[in-house]
Amino acid sequence: MVHAIEITNLSKNYGRIQALKDVSLSIDEGEVFGLIGPDGAGKTTLFRILATLILPDAGIATVDGYDVMRQMSQIRSRVGYMPGKFSLYQDLSVQENLEFFATLFGTTVDEGYNLIRPIYSQIEPFRNRRAGALSGGMKQKLALSCALVHQPSVLFLDEPTTGVDPVSRKELWDMLMGLKEKGITIVAATPYLDEVRMCEHVAFLNRGSVAGIGVPDEILTHFKEIFNPEPPIRDEVPSNSMKQEAKTVIEVSHLVKAFGSFHAVDDISFTVKRGEIFGFLGANGAGKTTAMHMLTGLNRPTSGKGSVMGFDISREHEQIKRHIGYMSQRFSLYEDLTVAENIRLFGGIYGMSDQDIRMKTDSMLTYLGMDGQHDSIVKSLPLGWKQKLAFSVSIFHEPGIVFLDEPTGGVDPATRKQFWQLIYDAADRGITVFVTTHYMDEAEYCDRISIMVDGKISAMGSPEELKRQFDLPDMNAVFTHLARQATRKSD
Repeated sequence: MVHAIEITNLSKNYGRIQALKDVSLSIDEGEVFGLIGPDGAGKTTLFRILATLILPDAGIATVDGYDVMRQMSQIRSRVGYMPGKFSLYQDLSVQENLEFFATLFGTTVDEGYNLIRPIYSQIEPFRNRRAGALSGGMKQKLALSCALVHQPSVLFLDEPTTGVDPVSRKELWDMLMGLKEKGITIVAATPYLDEVRMCEHVAFLNRGSVAGIGVPDEILTHFKEIFNPEPPIRDEVPSNSMKQEAKTVIEVSHLVKAFGSFHAVDDISFTVKRGEIFGFLGANGAGKTTAMHMLTGLNRPTSGKGSVMGFDISREHEQIKRHIGYMSQRFSLYEDLTVAENIRLFGGIYGMSDQDIRMKTDSMLTYLGMDGQHDSIVKSLPLGWKQKLAFSVSIFHEPGIVFLDEPTGGVDPATRKQFWQLIYDAADRGITVFVTTHYMDEAEYCDRISIMVDGKISAMGSPEELKRQFDLPDMNAVFTHLARQATRKSD
C-alpha cells in the first residue's frame, strides 16, 4: 500500500510548551484516518504542519511524497484543510466564498463542481446568503465545499462537526465516505466516538506524543478511561415527589418569536422546576437559541407569555439578567485577561462586593483543581479548563438558574464528564440548569428533556420516558427519529 502521509520523529515547541514530541505515523492513500486525544494533545499543531502553515522544529513529514519544509507549494495544491474554527468569510455570500477559494487555487467553481456537487447542491439554493447567517450544519458543508473546490488528493479536517447536531453530523460523514470512494485520503480529528468508529485507523495523541495507533475499537477499549469514562455520579437524584413540590422557576405559555413571516419559535409551552437539569434539544435551526435568548432577556417575544425567576420576559429583562447565569457557546471569558481578572470582572457585573469576590476566588479555583492559576492568561489554558472556569464564573454569584448553550462543544469525553460533575453539584445546591447540547450521551444525564422541531416542542419527558414512548434504545435514536421529521430548512 502506498502511503499518502509519512511522519517520522516530528517535534514542535512553542517556547517552553512541547506541542509535539517525536511523532511518527503513516497514513495509506485513500484511507480515512482519525486523530483523537484530549484538549492540547497536539492534533491541531500536527494538522498545521502537514498543511504547511507552520514548520516543525525537528523530524520529517511528507504529504503525497512532498516534503513539508521544502516543497510547500506542491503540497498546498494537493491538500484541502478545514480548521477547527469557522474558516470562511462571514460577510461574503455562499457563492462568493466558494469563488474566492477557487481563485486562490487558480481554478474555477465549474472545474471543481463534479467533486463538490453532492455537498454543495444542498446549500446552493442559499448561494446569495451571507455565510455568517447559515446554520452550523450548512456552514460546515460550505467550508467542506471550499476545501474541495480545487480537487485535492488529501483532505485535513480538524473537528469538522463540533457544534453540529447529530443528524447533520451523520450527513457530513456520509459525504466523507463518498469522497473516500473517489480515492481522497481523509485525516480527521473528532471528539465524537461514533465518528471515530467511521475511521479505518486512528492515532491517539496525548501530551504531544503518539500513545497508540490501531483500529478504532482497539484504541477506544485500551484507553477506555479517557474515551468512554463511567458517567458522572449525582449525589442526590431528586424523586418525582420532590420534583413536583419544587418551586417553578421558568414558566412559558404559547411563546412565539417571528422574523417577518418566519416563526423561529412557534407556540411553545413548558415549565421548569428549581434544581432541575432541563435539556433543551433540537437540530441546528430548530429554534433553541432563539428561545433561550428570550428567556435570558436578550430578545423580546412576538407573542405569548413567559417568566424566569418570577420576572416577566417581556417587561423585566434587566431583573432576569441579574438573577441568572449564562454561558454561551461562542463567548464566555475574556481570553486576554488573567483568570483572576475574569473572576473579578464577572463578579462585579453580577453585583458582588470586592470582599465576597476575594473570599470565593481561592475556594473556587481549589475546587476546580486550578490552584496557582490566578495570573494565567485565559487563552493559554487548555479548552477543558476554560470551559470549567467559564461555567464556575457563570454561577459564581449563586444564581437561581444557569443557562448553558452547548457548553462542552469540542471537549473530550473525560473532560465532559468532569464538566457534568460540576453541573450535578450546582443542581444539588438548588441551581436550575437549562442546557442545550448536541452530545446525546449528555441528554441522558438530564432530569427532563424537550426536543424542538421546526420551532415547536415535539416531545418532552425524562430520558427514560422518551425512550419508552418511541420504543428506541437511546436518546441518539430518539433525537434522530424526531429531527428527521423536520419540514423546514434551518436556513
